[in-house]
Amino acid sequence: MNMVDFLSMTTLEANVKPVIVQSDRSILLETDGPNFEAARDSLASFAELVKSPEHIHTYRITPLSLWNAAAAGMTAQQIVDLLFQYSKYEVPQNIIVDVHDNVARYGKLKLFKREDGTLVLYADDPVFIMELLGQRALQPFVTGSPDGKHIFVKPNERGNVKCALIKIGYPVEDLAGYVDGAPLQLSLRESALTGRAFGLRKYQREAVDAFYLNGSNQGGSGVVVLPCGAGKTVVGIGAVHKLQTQTLVLTTNTVALRQWKNELLDKTTLTDEQIGEYSGDSKEIRPVTIATYQVLTYRKAKDSPFVHFSLFDEANWGLIIYDEVHLLPAPVFRATASLQARRRMGLTATLVREDAREDDVFSLIGPKKYDVPWKVLEKQGWIAQAVCGEIRAPLPPEERYRYAISDKRGKFRVASTNPVKDAICERLIAKHKDDNILIIGQYLDQLKILAKRFKAPIITGRTANREREELYGAFREGKVKLLIVSKVANFAIDLPDANVAIQVSGTFGSRQEEAQRLGRILRPKSEGTVARFYSLVSRDTCDQDYSVKRQLFLTEQGYRYEILNAEDV
Repeated sequence: MNMVDFLSMTTLEANVKPVIVQSDRSILLETDGPNFEAARDSLASFAELVKSPEHIHTYRITPLSLWNAAAAGMTAQQIVDLLFQYSKYEVPQNIIVDVHDNVARYGKLKLFKREDGTLVLYADDPVFIMELLGQRALQPFVTGSPDGKHIFVKPNERGNVKCALIKIGYPVEDLAGYVDGAPLQLSLRESALTGRAFGLRKYQREAVDAFYLNGSNQGGSGVVVLPCGAGKTVVGIGAVHKLQTQTLVLTTNTVALRQWKNELLDKTTLTDEQIGEYSGDSKEIRPVTIATYQVLTYRKAKDSPFVHFSLFDEANWGLIIYDEVHLLPAPVFRATASLQARRRMGLTATLVREDAREDDVFSLIGPKKYDVPWKVLEKQGWIAQAVCGEIRAPLPPEERYRYAISDKRGKFRVASTNPVKDAICERLIAKHKDDNILIIGQYLDQLKILAKRFKAPIITGRTANREREELYGAFREGKVKLLIVSKVANFAIDLPDANVAIQVSGTFGSRQEEAQRLGRILRPKSEGTVARFYSLVSRDTCDQDYSVKRQLFLTEQGYRYEILNAEDV
């Protein structure tokens, strides 16, 4: 082979490699090529997806993403080899060093329990141990070192010591194990239609197996990330079935609580008497108890203790499931720090937290155990194909004047409740007259006007739980085609037949909220119907400015995003 042929082959090989690794720790992935999917799946195991529009996806290597990879068993060399395998150009040398340095930090400190029950941190480096003992952030949780290789951890400080160490750059490999919890025998129920046991989808089984890890100390705590509509509740049920232990489930609201109960009754042999509700309405403690974050964080006064935190110790829980773990309230984080001997599963559609406490999720709930991108499950038909659009409406002259003289919060309210949006809703409802439509908003006055205008039922925070469930049921059965909901419907609401969502107002630029609202319409549709998500925005206002952030989340996830003017609808 002559040099020209060799150079031609080298150029061709580079052209089919879809990745560009950059020295600022960002990674660009080209979507147009035969190796795109293999490269995407590889990158997802050790890098964070930043955005995934049509042609170029962007990832970022961070210490936390590398620690998650290390916790899943990846070595630094495996990560570097994957970068070389898919990189179009030379991998920057500083990235190679970063990968090795950060991966080496996970497991440098191991936490285990001695036979006498003493918790100890271990590192095979006396100088490193000495350095840690000098860290003021660590000192409240430890009692010194007996031999230069171990540090005694105070009882009940297992979670706090892990949080303190990750903040100084040393994630702990927790091998201290778990209590088994009280046994609970259950099976997956046979379907009345098929006569076969209810079965988890392949990715749901993989998520349960990744969490459980054959019952080893490396398993038993961590987070499963799945898109809305992909069946996170089923993954939780799979974990309860795998562990056969009494379980505490924490979720966002009473409606979600009852949906968990219905799913457990439908898909397992658990009876109604074995499942307890712990909410504002009822305080039952049963072998499987489902509680709301709201009741757990209730206290009589700001400085009073949390009345219901005793629930964590009321039974011998072998598993605690945190639904929508990205919304975990700070007090429950603090309580979780003392629950490290219980197996813990976090379920979420996004690990993004508006308070940037992702490292606390890693330390207190556990590392990311399983993750499937939205677009992958969409391609496989497990969630619906969706098209997202923003419709920009002008402010009427009188509203423009109110907007001009208002303060920052007032401006957002004026722009959000723009009456022109009502007329756009009317045109969209007419356009989708045969569809199942949700109108979602932030301001109750606005929603009540829309409910009256369209003679549609409305659900707000003041709607009684029984009425909410009746309306959700009527919507699922097709008796109600248009439902107006406040932000109480952002989380854990099962509306499988909704295929159009119209967002008339949102919470500033919340990415979490945009993900959850889109998730309301992502469950698979009959005959492959495309789901539509419309966001109504007042043009040339702060409403439009905030929408850019919300819009960015959707385009980052790979959804096609159209921007229309009101007159084009």
